[in-house]
Amino acid sequence: MEDKFIAIKKNVQLIIDYMALQNYSEASIKLIKVSDDLDNMIDATTDEVILREISKYQILLNHLLIKMSDKE
Repeated sequence: MEDKFIAIKKNVQLIIDYMALQNYSEASIKLIKVSDDLDNMIDATTDEVILREISKYQILLNHLLIKMSDKE
């Protein structure tokens, strides 16, 4: 599961990088993929610690989505 969180973290950074470059279409595509990955991780675990970590990333993705909506 740790490998998945490392990949999620890298992808979130890519989203932020795309947004900084004002490449919102690529950021949106990546955001949807990461969100789907998090949903799959939720379905695959019952561990409270992992669920809390997933929720942190979901909140971050929601904030990034709001930022992108404001810019587009």
